[in-house]
Amino acid sequence: MAKASAADGRDRDPEGRARSARPRDGLGRPLPYGTEGVERQPEGVVRTPGETVAEARALLAAGKPFHAHEVFEDAWKSGPGEERALWRGLAQLAVGLTHAARGNTVGGARLLRRGAGAVEEWARVGGEDRPYGMDLPGLGRWARELAGRVERGEGPVDARAEAPRLG
Repeated sequence: MAKASAADGRDRDPEGRARSARPRDGLGRPLPYGTEGVERQPEGVVRTPGETVAEARALLAAGKPFHAHEVFEDAWKSGPGEERALWRGLAQLAVGLTHAARGNTVGGARLLRRGAGAVEEWARVGGEDRPYGMDLPGLGRWARELAGRVERGEGPVDARAEAPRLG
């Protein structure tokens, strides 16, 4: 990743697109330049559905829901049209957990509920509760329960401890 451009002061990737080169923590928050952060997820990676689930599962278990969101987002953008709503809903669940762990109770709860609705709707329409080994009804219950606790202010959210297991 390139450092700041002299022309506009923004970080640029090798193709010249604006991209922050600042290191990030496990929840995707920017850290000061020179600070050691966690490795970022590469963008635009095409994976099989099984690879997507396995990588997202490992990232969630490591307390990195922001990074899991990026993996689900890649599947949402590159996968077959009939599965995009599934992957988008899963990305919303992961980013909802991210926001909740960052202390954003309103945004976290909203995204958790939106993601729960999306995966539950996909299961109803697609007629499949366990695509790629994921328990969609269980994920919906997990998200709604966590959203309720977040809204009630029941303590800080630990991304690793609260992470869904997917299957």
